[in-house]
Amino acid sequence: MKVVICGAGITGLALAQRLSVLGWEVVVLEKAPGPRAQGYMIDFFGAGYDAAEAMGLLPRLRELGYVLEEARFVDTDGRARARLGFKRFASTVHGRLISIMRPDLETALRESLPADVDLRFSTRPAHVENGADRVRITLTGGEVLDADVLVGADGIHSAVRGMVFGEERAFLRHLGFHTAAWTFHDPAIRARIGDRFCLTDSVDRQIGLYGLRNGRVAAFAVHRTTDRVLPADTRAALRAEYGSLGWVVPDVLAQCPPGDSVYYDHVAQVEAPSWHRGRVVLAGDACAAVSLLAGQGASLGIAGAWLLAEELHRSGLAGLDAYERRWRPVVAEKQLTARKGARWFLPRSPAQLRVRRAVLALSGVPGVDRLVGRSLAGKPAAVVEAAREAHVTGS
Repeated sequence: MKVVICGAGITGLALAQRLSVLGWEVVVLEKAPGPRAQGYMIDFFGAGYDAAEAMGLLPRLRELGYVLEEARFVDTDGRARARLGFKRFASTVHGRLISIMRPDLETALRESLPADVDLRFSTRPAHVENGADRVRITLTGGEVLDADVLVGADGIHSAVRGMVFGEERAFLRHLGFHTAAWTFHDPAIRARIGDRFCLTDSVDRQIGLYGLRNGRVAAFAVHRTTDRVLPADTRAALRAEYGSLGWVVPDVLAQCPPGDSVYYDHVAQVEAPSWHRGRVVLAGDACAAVSLLAGQGASLGIAGAWLLAEELHRSGLAGLDAYERRWRPVVAEKQLTARKGARWFLPRSPAQLRVRRAVLALSGVPGVDRLVGRSLAGKPAAVVEAAREAHVTGS
């Protein structure tokens, strides 16, 4: 069996690894010229952690990951106004948590690919023929690939989804935010942050900073907006939007790089009525983006890829129904949790800001800490064990 996977992000790489291990011929197409350097710090736990363990990835992820003490919310003078300890949060998921930069997670997945996986950068599909006995993919350079299955794992703005399922506007639910991420080198700011996730304790807009290795810092920004159009000059837009936040923010913005070196996009979810059509199936953010408000996109991407690979290997095209039936409820629950928690993720008033501080202050109280942790993690999804049980029972 042959599969063509469009997208060499977290979901596409995880799916490629698993299907190749299971004996499939795998081609991965990626429009970018090489691995992407920009991205967020991820708190990696849940179903994706279980799938990564089953794939043998945990030792490398721990090596690349970071140990964080706490999330600290600071005012314009850098004084702590609220805290959330990572150890308490980790205890709610039984310590099965790794903080890791998204590019480093992709590195670990690429390293795990078997040698026979055909990974092609600067390559994208131009046309798809979704036939009864094969799917034919014509690439932008004119080459034609025939496969048993085409997987669109090419993100929230999926080209495969656009060619086979319809226009993007039919699938995106905008949540009223823009977000950005970039990295820079500044040992002085790195020293001030320490081994923490430091965020501005602010209304309607927020910048968060992680200290990385070798004096580097990762910046994360999010602000409320109803604008569906992205700015032409992201660096200028970021400086205008966040320049008043104080603390070290002016220095952080001064080191924001131009153009494609900054990740910038809407915060949105994808809601697709169907995840597969004929021999074409969507995976990860292409069909099930939960948004950064849910905080589990990478975990869900790997777990969903693991489940899709198992169902395809077990049942061929018939496995696409089982994949969607088992995974859609998990995604729907995470999306709903994210939408409900949006006002606490980024308060829109001083009153909401004070309530968040009070809740976080109580997070150190036994019992309350578990409730806070569960509200952040959502319901557990035992996808690996459930899929294995289904294979044993034949259900």
